[in-house]
Amino acid sequence: MTDQTPIKTSVRSGGRNARRAARAAPLDAATRPIRAGMEGGRYKPLTDADVLKIHEAALEALETIGLCDAPPSGVEILTGAGAILGDDGRIRFPRALVEDMLAKAATSITLFGREPAHDLLLEGARVHYGTAGAAVNMVEPDGRTYRHSTVQDLHDAARIAHELDNVHFIQRPMVCRDITDNREMDLNTIYACCAGSTKHIGTSFTEPSFVPDALEMLHMIAGGESNWRARPFLSNSNCFVVPPMKFATEACEVMEACIRGGMPVLLLSAGMAGATAPSTIAGAIVQATAECLAGIVYVNAIAPGHPAIFGTWPFGLDLRTGAMTVGSGEQALLSAGCAQMHKFYGLPGGSAGGASDSKLPDMQAGWEQMCSNVMIGLAGCNMVYEAAGMHASLLGFCHESLILADDLIGQAQRCVRGIEVDEATLALDQMREVCLGGPGHYLGTDGTLSRMQTDHVYPTLGDRTSPKEWVEKDKPDLVEKATARKHDILSRRAPSAFDPATDAAIRARFNIHLTV
Repeated sequence: MTDQTPIKTSVRSGGRNARRAARAAPLDAATRPIRAGMEGGRYKPLTDADVLKIHEAALEALETIGLCDAPPSGVEILTGAGAILGDDGRIRFPRALVEDMLAKAATSITLFGREPAHDLLLEGARVHYGTAGAAVNMVEPDGRTYRHSTVQDLHDAARIAHELDNVHFIQRPMVCRDITDNREMDLNTIYACCAGSTKHIGTSFTEPSFVPDALEMLHMIAGGESNWRARPFLSNSNCFVVPPMKFATEACEVMEACIRGGMPVLLLSAGMAGATAPSTIAGAIVQATAECLAGIVYVNAIAPGHPAIFGTWPFGLDLRTGAMTVGSGEQALLSAGCAQMHKFYGLPGGSAGGASDSKLPDMQAGWEQMCSNVMIGLAGCNMVYEAAGMHASLLGFCHESLILADDLIGQAQRCVRGIEVDEATLALDQMREVCLGGPGHYLGTDGTLSRMQTDHVYPTLGDRTSPKEWVEKDKPDLVEKATARKHDILSRRAPSAFDPATDAAIRARFNIHLTV
């Protein structure tokens, strides 16, 4: 018996180690319990009657109030399509015009990555999470400080996000405050993001005259204009309106230039409930819907079926102080309600979720980020923007928080996936096997082991150890673990870095500030 004991222990240990190694290995796309583009839409904060009321109110706002401040080109485009320019300078949209343009609008869009593995199909209630924003500060959690964001920070954010399975796209989350020339800032933003990741990229442009240079750079990255137009891997985040109910003149001209260049556009309406939008949740959704419907008319009057995302982004306001708030339950309801309107129109849509008012990656950030990420995902929003890394009511971005969001969004996606009910998941066969002469528990059974990877999401950095194990491991800190992973990612060469010839050509043509 003594002679057999080492053999038995060795076999069991080897088997256990092999199973642990298999569980630790990255899962292929078909095995993963969560993935980009899972179907949401089970959560509906608005009744069908509510949705119709919001739709009717939005149409009435467009017919009777309209929007002002369109550029001359926009006035020509919109009135040529059937909109009416009033003596007061406001453009009004007859119901029939809106309905006609909705019939022409793209109902399914693919946002391409530079690698096909990162392509995102936007239709129905398929959900994707990513970054966004224009933070002006970087959060340094180790010293609990804020500093100005730089182009290097942006590049690092793209490199980190590229490595995170649950961050599906990268819209520029911060501005490069170390570049004072707006043209160079816009071009360096493209360079920093595209050199950091082959996932789909989103960005904005300060002036319409900057778009041709941006397209030239994108053609160089793509290997030619025809390649770019076949698979445009960067979209324009376009604040084409200045709420309430006014066009943003230069942004509209930017949008026109991007459409001509074959670039997808995000039609972004970002009113603040109680300031630039009605204070009620329903009223803020009405205004955002009306403004984005005006955008749908605008885009499809230029190029019917052009890829455009219905970007209703109403934000909350703390009415006690007038401060912007993005981490509230009201914000979660605003975004989830907007997602329902996207589904009502059958249009690819996006809204804000996952941002925090907290200044640091702490408990407040956790509850705020999780609340809206879960609710907007359950509502079936195609593109959840600002879902990772954003703090201080969009004024600060944190690399560590971006990394921690990979775990957080993973759990949110598991909620989006929902509960499958079929013969296998009802598990009556397992119950019979375990209860009728079996071991009396489900630990280690074939049914449990066969589904442990496909049914369950396990955190990468989240700690599920016992207090005793936690002490034995020297009480690991979550943010410190995120910092360690950040340093590990940034210590390696970016897999998405441009080839030397392309990089040299871009640097010869443009003033690239990034040194690595």
